Amino acid sequence: MAFEPFMQILRGIQGKRTNVGIGDIQSAQQMAFLRNLQKELKKEDSLEVPLDELKIVVFDIETTGFNPEQGDEIISIGAIKMHGSSIREDDTFYSLIYSEKEIPLDIVELTGITNEQLEDASLVGDVLIEFLQYTKDCTLVAHHANHERNFMQFTSNKVFRTPFRNRIVDTSFLYKIAEPKIQLSSLEDLCEHNSIPIVGRHNALEDARMAAKLWSIYTEKVKMLGCETLQDVYEKFARI
Repeated sequence: MAFEPFMQILRGIQGKRTNVGIGDIQSAQQMAFLRNLQKELKKEDSLEVPLDELKIVVFDIETTGFNPEQGDEIISIGAIKMHGSSIREDDTFYSLIYSEKEIPLDIVELTGITNEQLEDASLVGDVLIEFLQYTKDCTLVAHHANHERNFMQFTSNKVFRTPFRNRIVDTSFLYKIAEPKIQLSSLEDLCEHNSIPIVGRHNALEDARMAAKLWSIYTEKVKMLGCETLQDVYEKFARI
């Protein structure tokens, strides 16, 4: 399925500007088209791929709060690609996301994202399609992945009426295997522990970059402990 023709169809069938991007789609055929797109983006399982060969997208989201069920929204997504433990510094994704709601002051202060910046941003449906196209057959990785997983699942169900099918691996799977005795969990603390400079905190792309550096470091460490694939990582993590 060609991506650009899809985007043209999506824009054409959108009526007024809405936060979900496809809120005016009424046709069951059109909705099925969206569901099929997400199915096509789901590639072969990556559990048995050697960690050195694993294609990864490390991503981060900024949101207006912690509870999508209570109306909190994604306002930006940032991501960077990796191959094994190598970071592809120039292969990145970043987008602000339109919101018609007032951004809470504490979120503005934390992220630097204002309502004015979001006025001309893309709709969340458009951004998710572009993000899925960017990720293609890569395994998704996030720090504190439950946050990303909850919002991606909720938003996909709301926008596309279908579950978010991509696996999201938490960075904790690696660092808890490699260093089970350390009592660290925040991105800042783990970066400081590994001498990774903290730059642009709470910018989705910069947070994704830092998480990618953590993944790179701990990939090498778990390989030294005998983990050759994600399946090995899962099995070892379950025994911690």
